Amino acid sequence: MDITISTTDTVIIIAYLVGIMVVGIVAGYKKNTSSDQFFLAGRSLRWPIIGTGLFCANISTIHLVGLASSGYKDGLVIGNFEWMAAFCLILLGIVFAPFYFRSKICTLPEYLEKRYSSGARTFLAFIFVMSALLVHIGISLYAGAKVLEAFFGIPYVYSIIGISVITAVYTIIGGLKAVMVTDAIQAVLLLAGAATLTIFGICALPGVGIENWAQFKAACRPDQLSMIQPITDAAAPGKFALREFSWYSIAFGYPVLGIWYWCTDQTIVQKVLAARTEKDGRDGAIFAGFLKILPVFLMVLPGVIGYVLYKDIIGTDNDATLMVMMKNLLPDGVRGLMAAGLLAALMSTIEAALNSTATLTAEDIVKRLRPNTSDANLVLIGRVTAGVVVVLAMLWSTQGGKFGSIFEAINKIPMAFAPGITAVFLWGVFWPRGNKQGAIAALIFNVVIGFVYLAVDIPLVGDKQLIAKGLGIPFMQVGWYLFLLSSAVYFVVSLSTPAPAKEQLENLCWTRPLDALRGKMEGTITDPRVMAVILCAIMAVLYAILH
Repeated sequence: MDITISTTDTVIIIAYLVGIMVVGIVAGYKKNTSSDQFFLAGRSLRWPIIGTGLFCANISTIHLVGLASSGYKDGLVIGNFEWMAAFCLILLGIVFAPFYFRSKICTLPEYLEKRYSSGARTFLAFIFVMSALLVHIGISLYAGAKVLEAFFGIPYVYSIIGISVITAVYTIIGGLKAVMVTDAIQAVLLLAGAATLTIFGICALPGVGIENWAQFKAACRPDQLSMIQPITDAAAPGKFALREFSWYSIAFGYPVLGIWYWCTDQTIVQKVLAARTEKDGRDGAIFAGFLKILPVFLMVLPGVIGYVLYKDIIGTDNDATLMVMMKNLLPDGVRGLMAAGLLAALMSTIEAALNSTATLTAEDIVKRLRPNTSDANLVLIGRVTAGVVVVLAMLWSTQGGKFGSIFEAINKIPMAFAPGITAVFLWGVFWPRGNKQGAIAALIFNVVIGFVYLAVDIPLVGDKQLIAKGLGIPFMQVGWYLFLLSSAVYFVVSLSTPAPAKEQLENLCWTRPLDALRGKMEGTITDPRVMAVILCAIMAVLYAILH
């Protein structure tokens, strides 16, 4: 479905692309940039910038299109992927960030080396680079380019090249400072575009006879406005059918993916590592949790509104929800701003992943193999790495059409490593007895079992999903089971081998779990613990309203 693009829209889109590149270069470029400035913005970021950076690194075009699509098909329940992130960000701010900041690490694999061993660091660095290339950049590029092709008739290969080059230019030249400054601009544009579409959608409801919430709810599918769904599908009598996004899957499966993504993934956590103070890093993480409340109302709810307004047009093609709404609701000019919002979402994800892969390569590979490498050469290597990675991601992204469902693929691929990474970080922070042998065993176990799972359930071999369709086990529950198994391996192997030396654990783990909540107050309402309590209270109220 093509949308006729006006001259006004075209001017807005071009102005945005040129403008954001110029802003990024001006904000981040320095003639003699140090590695600390290039990779971590000189550790100078304050908490509002960190929070918006975390939010933008996560929100991509896949979110804007996919959440509207899932809102149309499944309802608000898909919003749990956004709201549950708030609790994971609280964990980042309260539990993990203090150790990341105090140990003055540049990368997350560096933390694993301090806590466990150099082998764990190497393993994690490789996993992070591959996940950034394949998922954060590659799949996001494909999804964004296909959206632009559908909206404006631009061949997706041209979109991939154009977006990649523009984003790579200011990221490679400006480093993390450019990424964070452009993220702040893109956050405003992204949220403004999503809010505009939501408002236009709400204003269109009276035109189809819907004047209040009761009438709106009656026009929706059953449970389409509910955030919490039962374990089994009552619509399948006589058959035990597990629901993909039941409360059980969300409550136990999401934290496994969420802790890996929000608390241990370099692309995300790099913003916290660049904090000016420990408090800025912790507050920034929790501030991002507040921002994660918004996508349910600005990105999922429009999909539900799209069902009420245009179900006769959209039919079973739920992926067309956002396109149909833009075509029918937005006037010229506003449509161009929305398109710029789509580009902002895509570019913010790519830039974050590029900067993290540059950091991982320079700090975790080159600096370890050649400790005497000069600071200038580390920056150069980081820039070259970002250029190589973006080219490889562009080539990989052209294969995106081979996946049946992009949303499902980007959530299943991490199952090959996320449960094991979550286990070694979570227990590594809370259980001092955990050692390097347990960590390596858990990581290897998860990778072996995880790739077997992917082979039979994407599926890479054959055309039948043996786990999801054959056994009826949703992928979210698979993540929970893999976490339990990886944790069991971690505990058994750790207890069977020597304990780590006491001095090795200094500033790397909590001696007692409740120590994470102790300590003097840092300010009043901006104390991380106070902010976390307020966020939890807001989430409890929202869940009570939309249960």
